[in-house]
Order: sequence, then structure tokens, then C-alpha cells
Amino acid sequence: MSIDAQVPNKLIRKALANRILQPFQDLEFVRSEPAYKNGRFDFMLTEQTGRKVYLEVKSVTLVERECGFFPDAPTERGRRHLQHLADLVQAGSRCAVVFVIQRHDVKWFQPNYRTDPAFAEALRQAVSCGVEVYAYRCHVSPAGISLGERLPVLV
Repeated sequence: MSIDAQVPNKLIRKALANRILQPFQDLEFVRSEPAYKNGRFDFMLTEQTGRKVYLEVKSVTLVERECGFFPDAPTERGRRHLQHLADLVQAGSRCAVVFVIQRHDVKWFQPNYRTDPAFAEALRQAVSCGVEVYAYRCHVSPAGISLGERLPVLV
């Protein structure tokens, strides 16, 4: 298990650079931390057509009964990210949020309705607007951590 909040972005950046993250393997990396309104997203990429793709990465450390949950505490910032992604989709961009679960013993992901029902509802609304949602578990060992398999997402 890992709880380092910086690890997920490093794993996703490496996967994007090596073009091994299947939903994004045909995209060109543009930059990290692109500004948007009063915040930033984690990554911006482009499709061959030039359409912008915004990607937000969330670190998942809470696991119960083989399910990864996010968030583990209420997050106004997380809700704002989802609302901004939905706005960008409606304006013509492609957007996604990737939940990286820093454990190997997880079988699926879902938002944490108990801890932050507003975030869970914002995620449901973002999905209804066209925001893509992905979850990946990690392989963690004393030698290091690597991005693992894509998991089902229950919204």
C-alpha cells in the first residue's frame, strides 16, 4: 500500500509519455498543470484533430471490502474540478478523471457517498455531461510502485 499523494500523477505522466494508458495512447502530451479559471488540471493533451483533452488525476487511499473510495474527506476542490471538466466538455473538449488506487487488492472503484455526497453527485453529473471516468489499481512492492489494471467504476 502507498499513501503518497504525488505518486499517482507521476505514474499517469509516465504512462502518458510511454503511450500505455489505453484511453489516451493516441494523444499528444501538451503540458502538466494547465490553468483553467481559478485553478489547474493535472494534464492537457491533444487529439490529432487538435481538440484539447483535459485530464484530472485523483489519489485513492481508502479501501473497504475490495472497493476503492474517493474522497476520504470532503473536497470542495474536487467538486470544482468535476464541474470545470463538465463545462469544458460542453464547450467541445474531451475530459476525463482518473482515480489511481495505490493498492493491488482492489476490484472496483466508486465515489464515497458517505463521506462526501456532494462530490459523488458532482461525479454523476460530470459523467452525464460526457466526462470520462477511469480507475486503475497499482502494484506495490518493496521495489516500487507501478500502474496496474483498469478497474470497473460504479458511479
